[in-house]
Amino acid sequence: MPSEDLDLPAESWQWPESTWRGHVDSVRAGRRLTPDRWPGGARVAVALSFDSDHETIPLRDGETSPGRLAQGEYGARAGAPRILDLLARYSVPATFFMPAVSALLHPEEARSYTRDGHELAVHGWIHERNMLLGRDDERELTARALDTLTTLTGQRPVGIRTPSWDFSESTLDIMLDLGFAYDSSLMADDEPYEIVAHGRPTGLVEIPVDWIRDDAPYFTMDRYGSVRPHSRPRDVGEIWRDEFDAAYRDGGVFQLTLHPHVIGHRSRLVVLRELLDHIGSHRDVWFATHAQLCDAARTCLDDTSPSSPAPDAPEHP
Repeated sequence: MPSEDLDLPAESWQWPESTWRGHVDSVRAGRRLTPDRWPGGARVAVALSFDSDHETIPLRDGETSPGRLAQGEYGARAGAPRILDLLARYSVPATFFMPAVSALLHPEEARSYTRDGHELAVHGWIHERNMLLGRDDERELTARALDTLTTLTGQRPVGIRTPSWDFSESTLDIMLDLGFAYDSSLMADDEPYEIVAHGRPTGLVEIPVDWIRDDAPYFTMDRYGSVRPHSRPRDVGEIWRDEFDAAYRDGGVFQLTLHPHVIGHRSRLVVLRELLDHIGSHRDVWFATHAQLCDAARTCLDDTSPSSPAPDAPEHP
């Protein structure tokens, strides 16, 4: 936040232009990073991801009842093995974003991801809300998570997805300082793009997410709250098929975010299997981990041809 914002009026309509423009420009979508063709001459890139949160959601909130923890344990005990079996059956690589505490609770699961040829990436320490942390705490937890996954698997993660699906004032600097190649937390485009900070390209690749392509909004259940599942699994499958079909027509990216404790139930995993069948019926499809997608997108940064900026994004040399 700009220093002049310390004494801001309470109402945003009273802010001077320098204030609201400063907030908008702090983290922005820059150049769209979509090559003319994906590796192997593919028309579309498909990047599946799974957030293996497991018990960290209730633990983050200080909820330690066996019932709440069991909901998360389901993801490790039943969901993740089913997902790995399904991915192996279709020979599809995926990216697993895993909080470090989840990996410490289930170390063999974390190692199985990389052993089976998938990518393991950072998803915070205990699924903390990074938006509520001070800079020092956020950096310490992110670095600790990065070191934990590296120690468990022998492979240093190159990507991160913030637990909040958002950036604090410090998040971008922390990502750059810790050497991440890509982030997958923001929603400014359908296609990968370079993150721009205050008008300056950062070199950090963003692989955007969206709630449309996430299982949690459709299927999450909170017994004591107002959150209730409101969608039939096959209705959600239709939305995701339409998303893929549009990405195929555009020659872009179909990115999907799922959770083992959510999608891993029997009636819902059917939808993922049917989606993979639908995608497999198309020619020239490239299944990639988020790290592989980042590498392909990064070739656009080295391209000397004119850039293709996202709408409303400034062009950069």
